[in-house]
Order: sequence, then C-alpha cells, then structure tokens
Amino acid sequence: MVIGSGVITLRLHDCRSLKEKRGIIKSLIQRLRNGFNASIAEVRLNDSLTRAEIGFAMVGNDRRMINSKMDKLIVFTENLYLAELIDTKMEIINV
Repeated sequence: MVIGSGVITLRLHDCRSLKEKRGIIKSLIQRLRNGFNASIAEVRLNDSLTRAEIGFAMVGNDRRMINSKMDKLIVFTENLYLAELIDTKMEIINV
C-alpha cells in the first residue's frame, strides 16, 4: 500500500472577510475532491484573510500512480486561478 500526502499553501487576493475566504476555499476543496478522489481539508491558517493551507492524502497500490496524481492535483489547483500557489510539500510512504 502506498500513501501520498501533501500540503498546498495558497495566497488569496482581495479577500475582505473570512466568509469570502471560506467560500473560495470550499469551492477549491470540492473541485479537488471531485476530480481526484482524495481526502482534502483546510489544515492551517484558518483565521488568516490572505493565506490558506490545504492538506490532502491519497492511497493506492502504485507509487508512480500516486506521485502522478499528486502532481496533477497541484497543477489543477494552480490552473483554477482561485488563489496563488505559494508552496507545496509532498510525501509518499510505502506501508
């Protein structure tokens, strides 16, 4: 079994309230869940208006497949243009 996990750090522009930020983040998380069948949640910076961190995890049998799906998830996030991608961290564990 292969477990892939990661964190995406985002910068949100022109957010004037936490309600507006949560709307953007919820939309992003839902699109990622639907497109990649991954577990995704906002993990830090919940009270920041300009930044967000989204954590994700995937499970599979093939290390290359998990790595490919995680790369595609990050590219998809960047191409949505809902927020600026600042940093990413990924880890793959064989169990």
